[in-house]
Amino acid sequence: MVLRNLFHFNFSKTKKRKNKKAVMKTIGQKHPKKHLFRKKESHKKYSAKNTKNISKLESKRKNTSSTHIFSDALFHLRLVRIIGLGNYAKLYPSSLISLITKRPTIPAFSFRLQKSRRIKLRKAFIKKINKNFHILFSHKRKKKQNKSYLKSKKPKTAGLSFRFQLPHFHPWVKRIALAGTVLGLVAVSAFYWFVFKDLPSPSILATVDSPQTTIIRDRNGQILYRVYKSANRTWLAWDNIPENVKKATVAIEDAEFYHHFGVSPKAILRAFVYNLQQQHINGFQGGSTITQQLVKNRLLDSSKTYTRKLKEVVLAIWTERLYSKQDILTFYLNEVGYGGPAYGIEAAAQMYFGKPAGNLTLAEAAFLSGLPAAPTSFSPFGANPDLATNRQNQVLERMLKLKMISETEYQEALNQKLAFAPQKIDLLAPHFVMYIKDQLVQKLGEARVTEGGLDVTTTLDLSIQQKAEEIVKRQITEIKGVFNIHNAGTLVTDPATGEILAMVGSVDYFDITNKGYVNVTTALRQPGSSIKPVNYAYAFDHGFSPSSRIEDAPVVYTAPGSKEKYAPVNYDGKFHGSVTLRSALANSYNIPAVKLLNSYGVNKMIELGKAMGIRSWNNIPPIGLSLTLGGAEVTMLDMARAYQTIANYGKLKDLAGVKEIRDNRGHDITDQYYESDKKNPAMVDKVQAEENQQVISPLASYWLIEILADNAARMPAFGNYAKLSVPNHKIAVKTGTSNNFRDNWTIGFSPEYLVATWVGNNDGSFMNKNLVSGITGAAPIWYEIMSNLLADKPPKDFPTPSGLIPVTICAVNGLLTCPNCPQEKTEYFTADKVPTQKCYFRPASECEEAKKQAEGKSDEERKPLLSGCWSGN
Repeated sequence: MVLRNLFHFNFSKTKKRKNKKAVMKTIGQKHPKKHLFRKKESHKKYSAKNTKNISKLESKRKNTSSTHIFSDALFHLRLVRIIGLGNYAKLYPSSLISLITKRPTIPAFSFRLQKSRRIKLRKAFIKKINKNFHILFSHKRKKKQNKSYLKSKKPKTAGLSFRFQLPHFHPWVKRIALAGTVLGLVAVSAFYWFVFKDLPSPSILATVDSPQTTIIRDRNGQILYRVYKSANRTWLAWDNIPENVKKATVAIEDAEFYHHFGVSPKAILRAFVYNLQQQHINGFQGGSTITQQLVKNRLLDSSKTYTRKLKEVVLAIWTERLYSKQDILTFYLNEVGYGGPAYGIEAAAQMYFGKPAGNLTLAEAAFLSGLPAAPTSFSPFGANPDLATNRQNQVLERMLKLKMISETEYQEALNQKLAFAPQKIDLLAPHFVMYIKDQLVQKLGEARVTEGGLDVTTTLDLSIQQKAEEIVKRQITEIKGVFNIHNAGTLVTDPATGEILAMVGSVDYFDITNKGYVNVTTALRQPGSSIKPVNYAYAFDHGFSPSSRIEDAPVVYTAPGSKEKYAPVNYDGKFHGSVTLRSALANSYNIPAVKLLNSYGVNKMIELGKAMGIRSWNNIPPIGLSLTLGGAEVTMLDMARAYQTIANYGKLKDLAGVKEIRDNRGHDITDQYYESDKKNPAMVDKVQAEENQQVISPLASYWLIEILADNAARMPAFGNYAKLSVPNHKIAVKTGTSNNFRDNWTIGFSPEYLVATWVGNNDGSFMNKNLVSGITGAAPIWYEIMSNLLADKPPKDFPTPSGLIPVTICAVNGLLTCPNCPQEKTEYFTADKVPTQKCYFRPASECEEAKKQAEGKSDEERKPLLSGCWSGN
């Protein structure tokens, strides 16, 4: 059916040529061509010479007054088809020659003139002159004038001229065309509105911003936990994805992946027909390529509409123009869901087989590649595990059919029995992991931790952690019935760096009944006498020394403005008379500690405690002299920081749980984690000392270390108790028990390790007060952990700080020794702290005589008689 004329043109003669008429004629039957003829009169009958090549179409002309012979063929008119359009055009010979097409919106054909063999014109050209197109003939000219006619506005020899013009349409045709144009613009606008408006750009596919799993590792790279919000995903680069996974995925999901341009027209048509037939009863069938699935998962919502499908097609084509096939397949294998929380091939390999993707066999790769189509149905842990096997076999068959694998590989994969990993929560060192996770969220933000794909290397040593867990659980099992102790916790650090090596927050993290998930290392507890070193640290920096003496005698205090009296007592209920500070601290006497604190004030100890890392005291409630006996609650982390300050000779060393953090592109962002504390003033109290600041003097620290490591000095209170010392190793250690017997501590350190241990009950119930002491509760756990840590370590002493001078003094009064000194000791001092006075003691023989004279006399009379005599206390 001919719709309308696209263009028409007519031939008109030129003034310089006397040809009256020109006619277009078709000659030939099998391969007809259009010929342009000059027309002249002749006889009624055709001559044989001129009709030899003329078709039978002109063999008979009836009812004409005169017959014309088309003797000279000027030009052939050859139709040339434009690429992409069909052969639907006709050219009708008449006085008005029209080019007609069945596709009228654009020209369907072009034409060119070709000189006929029957005319002896050398050259012919079409030239536009005065808006008309002319067929020009050339004459034989001189060489210097050759082709000059091309420059002539009035060629000397002109053939036929013609002109293109638009056809004349009826007014109604013009109106219909205008209406069609308007409707077309409306349709295009609507298409843009529903498809292209707010269409995301595929360029974001390369940003790797989809939710990814954060991995928390120990210091040696062992994975402790994977943190994710809803999707467990670990990004793999192209080179790290196994070839079998790539081949299996392409085979089962999109066999034409490497050949299409983003969409498969056949698949889309098939899905369209299916959807029409089903009338949405079973939802829409996809017909999606791998590229379409990728853009659907990353760039579009999950709605099943034709509009979304159209967007998917547009984005898929766009994506193919932006990325290589390698990039697209990499994106897909890191994005697609494999069931449950596993997104991406790495997470799937870990969840189903407990191994990295790089170690997958062909059979395992085939199994995983078959999951994305229906993860629940094909799950090996679902109601129909046979479906999983059938799907795996289907993938292998497809790979074999596509010649991706050999027959031998196919058979081997079929015969391999898959060993699935047990479905459990992989959580090692749970209290520590949750502690680190909370720190990460606090400093980097929740979204970055749960969806950012961070790789966090912690300071924890899993071997130390697991041994500590085993010791804690076994020890509590042995004593819980006797001492009414049901829980314990321990913390192991490197005192030189502050790195946390182990953190056991309870006997069993997964014991819901006893609230095992509560981390006792971060919980507030009363420290008992283990807090006393903070008190003595201040005293040693303000005029006291280990040899300074203090009276361990009854004393009563009354707080200002209060009638309530406070009378401290010792743990053993006894009074020990005049004692040195070394003896008072080593034996943990309470009364000397309270007297010492009273000499300079509670606030001084609080300020020093905060400077040493006790952050729980930042908001401490009002408290009195009981502070030095453990009246203010602290955490085990606080105590570890305070004791680390002593171990580092007075320099604060904060705890560290993270060694390195890398983002999902491998960039080191560790500094962002640690810098966040400085940017957030609420995290650090104004009075808290900066890292490595000297908060107590090296001399005071050294004296504390020497006293806490002095086994002989603590003999009166603890006896020869082996659980507070490790053979061949020098260890500074202190115990502590709260007055209500709810908390029992042992904290000690060597140059290599610091171990803090607590025992008690989560519900705050009392332990057996008749049995629990500083050496029967937490000490056995502390001792076993420390002994294991130092088992393969050579003996190592605490170094003596520079600037200290060894001085032999009298152990009785701390003065320089004298001839009759009953007990000497070498003590270290700075040059300005060296004693200047000598002790004085009478000879032993004189003292024996004085004692005899003092018998039966009053105290006032005895005192001058026994002056200068050593009583032996």
